[in-house]
Amino acid sequence: MKTRQCMAVAALILTAMTGCTSQKEVKSTSGLDLTNMDTTVSAGQDFFQYACGGWNEKHPLTAEYSRFGTFDLLAEDNQKQIRELIEGLAAQKSEAGTAAQKIGDLYNMAMDSVTLNKQGYEPIKAQLEKIAALKDKSEIIPMMTELSMQGIGTYFSSYVYADPKNSSLNIFQMGQGGINLGEKEYYLDTDSVTSNIREQYKKYITKLFTLVGCSEAEATQKMNDVMEIETAIAKVSRSATELRDPEANYHKMTYAELKKQIPGIDWDTFLKGLGIAQVDELNVEQVEPIAEVANLMNTLPLSKHISYLQYNLIDAAASCLSDDFIAARFDFYGKVLSGRQVNQPRWKRAVNSVNGLLGELVGQMYVEKYFSPAAKERMVNLVKNLQTALGERIQAQEWMSDSTKVRAQEKLATFHVKVGYPDKWKDYSDLKVEKDSYWANVCRAAAWERKDNYSRLGKPVDKDEWLMTPQTVNAYYNPSTNEICFPAAILQYPFFDMAADDAFNYGAIGVVIGHEMTHGFDDQGRQFDKDGNLKDWWAAGDADRFKERAQVMVDFFDKIEVLPGLHANGTLTLGENLADHGGLNVAYLAYKNATANAPLEDKDGFTPDQRFFLAYATLWAGNIRDEQIRVYTKSDPHSLGRWRVNGALPHIQAWYDAFNITPSDPLYLAPEKRVNVW
Repeated sequence: MKTRQCMAVAALILTAMTGCTSQKEVKSTSGLDLTNMDTTVSAGQDFFQYACGGWNEKHPLTAEYSRFGTFDLLAEDNQKQIRELIEGLAAQKSEAGTAAQKIGDLYNMAMDSVTLNKQGYEPIKAQLEKIAALKDKSEIIPMMTELSMQGIGTYFSSYVYADPKNSSLNIFQMGQGGINLGEKEYYLDTDSVTSNIREQYKKYITKLFTLVGCSEAEATQKMNDVMEIETAIAKVSRSATELRDPEANYHKMTYAELKKQIPGIDWDTFLKGLGIAQVDELNVEQVEPIAEVANLMNTLPLSKHISYLQYNLIDAAASCLSDDFIAARFDFYGKVLSGRQVNQPRWKRAVNSVNGLLGELVGQMYVEKYFSPAAKERMVNLVKNLQTALGERIQAQEWMSDSTKVRAQEKLATFHVKVGYPDKWKDYSDLKVEKDSYWANVCRAAAWERKDNYSRLGKPVDKDEWLMTPQTVNAYYNPSTNEICFPAAILQYPFFDMAADDAFNYGAIGVVIGHEMTHGFDDQGRQFDKDGNLKDWWAAGDADRFKERAQVMVDFFDKIEVLPGLHANGTLTLGENLADHGGLNVAYLAYKNATANAPLEDKDGFTPDQRFFLAYATLWAGNIRDEQIRVYTKSDPHSLGRWRVNGALPHIQAWYDAFNITPSDPLYLAPEKRVNVW
């Protein structure tokens, strides 16, 4: 998910959830589609293939995708529903200023390829010329903030959100940014694959400059300027793994201290450009990259910064311009980075754009048509069952002291549960959608969002605000508000089946709910207390015992070879792996509690326990290209789908019992080598 910069929000990026019916009320099914399986391999040999091989064969990768799994299939179906809603508005004439007018007009402009191709780069020409006209380095910061207010990132990021150590109050925060490849390794690693990506990135930068009228020589020079600045920032930026340490990425200081620590930036001008009158205290998440930006601004010639600012503008706008810009951007980010062969059809890109810019306006329509109050009620009840089970799991841990258990139970009891959609919708009345250009409206929408965010400075945190829209196929845990959130769009099959029994539903959505809850107690979440404050609430010795047990998970995943010569990153994926582990244990206990007085029958040739684990594994069915595997391994805190099955289940004793896994099976892991945390 995309949320505020550098916030420690844990999204179960590929998952979904809802509630289930009482098994005494209806005759339920197994929930399984046996054609999804591949029984030519045994469960203990390769459970991912055993449970998902049939699904993968039925859904080969098309040219449009670098990865396609069960969640992508659900997202596609969801996207078609949203398209129908949006196109209904786009086809009618609506009163100016209404939600219908804003959604319909923005979609129509995104779809109007004739106008977009006729305009070429005209929509950004004035902005490019304004950047080119900079005469003095003192003008860099005003231009940076002007671009930032239009949603165009440059040297570093800024936003307003909860103070990690005073979670009830919103403060101004800044963090590293400025490198468009996202991860520092792309600029610094020297292996052949990364070196090739870097060379292709240079060609892409050069291509963009030629598309706005630069000569080949001028474009090459500007590319070198961009690479010099981005590489310098990358060298002192923190890796994705280093960013996972909340304490190490918290540096609260006064405004006077900021000016003293990083004197090379005109901070008064910076804040003024963002429309912020005053800042008394702020959090600088990563000091070194921002200090390096100050150094670059004061040592490099203005011409290099002009090139850098122009590139960030063109790159940000490319997907909103004519087809040659769209093709250039896709050739690099789509083909080179992720291995996709063709771009998404225009309607999908248009739907995604409207969804991203006017999310809760679309969300209101989506919820009204596709989400029932009954589903929300069932989900809330199921969450309560999982909370009870997690409480039992916490109480049973012998490695944790009684005092820490008490505080953990308090945190669990105060989880803020969000299901379906917000109780209060965002007000977009100040946002205008006009018929000048698609790009101009993208900038207006970004400016509206930025102003809305900065307006919260110094105000209490709104703990009822949602960080995802209802139509998002995803879920998250937010430590700052101690909340778990399950949007409406994910409350569907295969994550939940109204006709299936508890074995299936607890194995699917039950594990996902347990996953999000466990994030409150993973290596990051456990550092935040029940009120969402970054605070050590563990008794002496308990944290060390937790780390010792968590290290078993790190070591296990570090040894997994995801491609020849490329291993998984156990430290980067630790939080998600612990959440999968906890989710499985908690959901299994909740399922056993729910069926204790009414044991389930065997169905479709499988026991209830077997169906529980098959339902879980099916969530991760999917195919993926090698290029995308490399991208995820560098940057994604989630393990690959195959290893969320084959890497997670060998640590769960109930799985061994369900499928009679023995030491002779390849996936067998000796008990003393298994993770045992939650």
